[in-house]
Amino acid sequence: MLRRRPGTPTLEEVAALAGVGRGTVSRVINNAAGVRDTTRRAVQRAIAELGYVPNLAARTLAGRRADAVALVMTEPDWRQFGEPFFSEIVRSVGDALTETEVQLLLTLVRTDAERQRLVEYARGGRVDGVMLMSVHAADPLPDMLAEVGLPTVLLGRRSGDESVTYVDADNVGGARTAVSHLLDTGRRAVATITGPPDMYVARCRLRGYREALERAGVEARESWTAQGDFSADSGHRAMAELIERAPEIDGVFAASDTMAAGALGALRAAGRRVPDDVAVIGFDDFPLAQHTDPKLTTVRQPLEEIGHTMVRLLLEEMEEPSAAWRHVIHRTELVLRGSA
Repeated sequence: MLRRRPGTPTLEEVAALAGVGRGTVSRVINNAAGVRDTTRRAVQRAIAELGYVPNLAARTLAGRRADAVALVMTEPDWRQFGEPFFSEIVRSVGDALTETEVQLLLTLVRTDAERQRLVEYARGGRVDGVMLMSVHAADPLPDMLAEVGLPTVLLGRRSGDESVTYVDADNVGGARTAVSHLLDTGRRAVATITGPPDMYVARCRLRGYREALERAGVEARESWTAQGDFSADSGHRAMAELIERAPEIDGVFAASDTMAAGALGALRAAGRRVPDDVAVIGFDDFPLAQHTDPKLTTVRQPLEEIGHTMVRLLLEEMEEPSAAWRHVIHRTELVLRGSA
């Protein structure tokens, strides 16, 4: 028998000895399709020679699981945990797991060091899968988790070419419907408050806004667009900015209910009546939308269904890892209330 080297062999050492990449080693460990027999045998020989024991594979061979999944928020600002969107998703995911034996772990990942710690935690067999929310465009975490063979599902996506399983809402269509409603009811100077440009969801809602204006033959003026970060404070600031530089505005589409609620406050402070002077539409249909003054017209995205779908896809990938990514987009619906 070969003597085991001091220390714990790493995935990188296995890959180097076998002459393949980390991802190939992960696929062999997780018995995934798409690996040639000769390559698979080379990786297996390297694992045996180094005495490498991959935790996820060892747990599978033993017929055991952690019976836990992680819901990870990849947002640098702790305050975002208090936004309605995240509490609604946590609730819907928790409800979907109620009838299972799976525990839900919540965690926040903000830095490269925290990303690496999460990956090592997951590789250690402490969770069976991960759900990620609030993922920004350049975030490498989904790929890092996929590389180690951990079932992963995103809420939303990083781009139109997302390579990880995700669940999303029809953000373009929902925004287009909202802005079209404002135009159909006689509004001609319709502004928008966007989310962060490095989030695909924000870019999609901005695209829907622009498409609605274009279809109606209305020129999209740069002065009609202000940026927020999905928080109420940013909605208030963005609306105040819009009032100052484009006083002709008679309609506003905010890319979230919380920003729309902030916009209502700024309009009230400026003496603008809603909806008489300025009509306002949000996006999400949080409970918040029924407690603003006036009640908020909004685009409903089915967060309960989205949370349940995320859990279903993750549990299915845990049971039978698939080489194919799955992409699910839920329909949205315009809900009319007093603000528009």
